[in-house]
Amino acid sequence: MATTLITGGTVVSSTGRAPADVLIDGERIVGVLEPGSQLLGTDVAASVDRVIDATGKYVIPGGIDAHTHMELPFGGTAAIDTFETGTRAAAWGGTTSIIDFAVQRYGERVQDGLAAWHEKAAGNCAIDYGFHQIVGGVDDDSLAAMRALPDEGVSSFKLFMAYPGVFYSDDAQVLKAMQVSRDTGMLTMMHAENGPAIDVLAQQLVDQGKTDPYYHGIARAWEMEEEATHRAIMLAKLTGAPLYVVHVSAKQAVEQLAWARDKGQNVYGETCPQYLYLSLEEQLGAKSDEWGSFEGAKWVCSTPLRSREEGHQDAMWQALRTNDLQMVSTDHCPFCMKDQKELGVGDFRKIPNGIGSIEHRMDLMYQGVVTGEITLERWVELTSTTPARMFGLYGTKGVIQPGADADVVVYDPNGHTSIGMGKTHHMNMDHSAWEGFEIDGHVDTVLSRGKVIVDENAYLGAKGDGHFLKRGLSQYLI
Repeated sequence: MATTLITGGTVVSSTGRAPADVLIDGERIVGVLEPGSQLLGTDVAASVDRVIDATGKYVIPGGIDAHTHMELPFGGTAAIDTFETGTRAAAWGGTTSIIDFAVQRYGERVQDGLAAWHEKAAGNCAIDYGFHQIVGGVDDDSLAAMRALPDEGVSSFKLFMAYPGVFYSDDAQVLKAMQVSRDTGMLTMMHAENGPAIDVLAQQLVDQGKTDPYYHGIARAWEMEEEATHRAIMLAKLTGAPLYVVHVSAKQAVEQLAWARDKGQNVYGETCPQYLYLSLEEQLGAKSDEWGSFEGAKWVCSTPLRSREEGHQDAMWQALRTNDLQMVSTDHCPFCMKDQKELGVGDFRKIPNGIGSIEHRMDLMYQGVVTGEITLERWVELTSTTPARMFGLYGTKGVIQPGADADVVVYDPNGHTSIGMGKTHHMNMDHSAWEGFEIDGHVDTVLSRGKVIVDENAYLGAKGDGHFLKRGLSQYLI
């Protein structure tokens, strides 16, 4: 098995940073050595197969994006990234593991949904992958099937308080599913928006002729997210289930999470780069020569982008600093404008919901270090260490230490990354939601289980490099 030494860099963890050399044997890290250490001999570099010079650079654990949707059927179409293209784009951006969502819809079997996603992903992924289970039809059969999911390495499931007629679960169904969560230790993940009320508001807006993408954000008002978040918290409290609220976008929803956590409840939340950087006014309300007022469709996602004037973006950064939100995922669910997003011309309700960000999460969050929003250590914690702990991967993933998988990123703080079409864009979409963003840093080298898959702007990986991650129960819970 090949051996690699990463030398000269600063190893950054969630708790600190220090100059150190990282020794890799095959797929695992076997040593983290003080620079110049002779513990393993006088010249370790001469005895390994490959030396990576990380002088002046950060050496961090590979990113873990715990919320992605490859090939997700939605709104009469499907997310345009396959497991092959989406995970390759992730690798380019320093993400070495994803957790995608297997889908069970009303009238389908949970086991069949999981099997279908295994079939989509197996042999196609550039990086390691695991699954959460979407339960879109809570009934006696699915509740029984859910209890077997931990044995399959699927230790979390997702429910929707939104999308009536597609994925929606009412309060009684949520309660029953949370009772399974309590009994098994599985983590309940929740899309917290009041879907039935949103549908009424959306219909009223369309009836008034307000059909542009901007009104997607108006229909999905922050009150609908705050209310559903509170309701999910109370149902979790009643049942004793641990709760993880996905893609938190409204500052009022964060306040609900903080309130529950201050009372000692096992409640957690994630946000996404779009809720830190983008807004209702600037993106959903955008216009262009090509698309006119439909330009905003590029940024239609749910939960929606929030008003910058109301201060939601600043509140998300603050919540990441105070740990009222624990991690940052992408909710990567990409659609092209042509033939996909344009299905909603004349009716924002028909725009497929999703933004493509998997390639840019690590860079966008590092820019928060540059601007002083978060520390270097918190960057690693939010993007790698906490996802590993939250979803039962820590020790193997999310850390640079002996015994861990050699998922390592060499990141150059003196480099530069320009995001946009023809610049840094390996996702399948025909546009970039992050066009024009400039990052004061650069992913130089990416190793996945010891194999160099990205090096100095060259992709060296291959389809099928990724392995399925059979996850344990959450290691983050109280």
